[in-house]
Amino acid sequence: MTRRQAMQFAAAAPAALSALGQQAPYQPSPANLKAREWFQDAKFGLFIHWGVYSVLAKGEWVMNNDRITVDRYAHLLPRFNPVKYNPAEWVALAKAAGQRYITITSKHHDGFAMWGTKQKQWNIVDDTPYGKDVLKPLAEECRNQGVKLFFYHSHLDWTHPDYHPRGRTGLHSGRPDSGDFNRYLDFMDAQLEELLTGYGDLAGIWFDGIWDRKDANWRLRQTYDLIHRLQPHALVGNNHHLAPFDGEDFQMFEKDLPGQNTTGFSGDAKIGTLPLETCETINGAWGYHATDRRFKSTRDLLHYLIKGAGLNANFLLNVGPTPEGTIQEEFVTRLKEMGAWLGKFGESIYGTRGGPLPPRPWGVTTQKTGRVYAHILDWPDPALVIPRLPMPFKKASLLSTGQEVNTAEVDQGLLLTLPHTGRDPIDTVVAFEV
Repeated sequence: MTRRQAMQFAAAAPAALSALGQQAPYQPSPANLKAREWFQDAKFGLFIHWGVYSVLAKGEWVMNNDRITVDRYAHLLPRFNPVKYNPAEWVALAKAAGQRYITITSKHHDGFAMWGTKQKQWNIVDDTPYGKDVLKPLAEECRNQGVKLFFYHSHLDWTHPDYHPRGRTGLHSGRPDSGDFNRYLDFMDAQLEELLTGYGDLAGIWFDGIWDRKDANWRLRQTYDLIHRLQPHALVGNNHHLAPFDGEDFQMFEKDLPGQNTTGFSGDAKIGTLPLETCETINGAWGYHATDRRFKSTRDLLHYLIKGAGLNANFLLNVGPTPEGTIQEEFVTRLKEMGAWLGKFGESIYGTRGGPLPPRPWGVTTQKTGRVYAHILDWPDPALVIPRLPMPFKKASLLSTGQEVNTAEVDQGLLLTLPHTGRDPIDTVVAFEV
């Protein structure tokens, strides 16, 4: 999606999204509230964009971008055969990266289901030579290895005949200009019921796509209530680029930290009171893109994670597997390097909340019971003045070595004198015992 498209999608708040009905306000269950706390503690997740679009190796928007009709797109199905798919390896990689949960595309905007849905053909079991459900073994491996699982599910559908009136995308798919939108929503809810009843306990559902038709009545509360009825603990999030709606359990930001809007996606998304999550790619694409070499460095990805934690947000970091079912080496390397850093400094990330000091040019702070962590990301000198902490502290030390950090009250705040040794090239973490 271009920046111009993003600005268009984020432009006007939907009139009909207010048609959530006159239901009583959503009351999260005790299990849901407990899951929200777990979610905020987890801090780091693996995003997986995978589908039949990977065959063309041009990203997950290739059907829209290349104006491919449904009939032509169907020619990809015999070529999608991920015989190298090993869900145990994928989950193990997430654990090696220090990620506590996985969010995978069950259905993206092309409408192709990555499980054997009973609602229609156009799924990996019935329509590809692979002929197997890829979500069920992943769900089993997540349970085996202690990683929680979310399903990404697109509201938008470029191939379903009842997705009508058309939205702003998928206008060249060659479908008849007719359909019943409520019937489409019934279909979508039926697919969600399959996912929520056939794959064990899910951490939640991650929605995307209503920005395509902001003026539509998406029956959000009806769908959200279905999810919470079937799995009361499951968390609902929606990447609609707006403030949260009733029935949602966490708020997400796409390719931006909370409070920023460099992409144009978050124009109307004011930060609410729900748990927060931001998602980003390792290169430039979400789905597999063979020629996209815009790889972010491990340092930059860790800085994004750390800054997100300082803003009280999780980081959902994406990979786009190949059509064979493998994750490219550039992604694997960066994920393992992030895991190695978290193995040393994870105390200052996991289980924390946004710190008592707002973000500064030098970095951010995080906090948990008994400790405040100053993450010094960009400061070359041994002396640094930070704002005074709003609570007294007993001592300050480097998290990496335990060396004491000398502190002194000065007119401008709190002067830290950092030891010459023990500084980390990615993030020098000063731990305050409070």
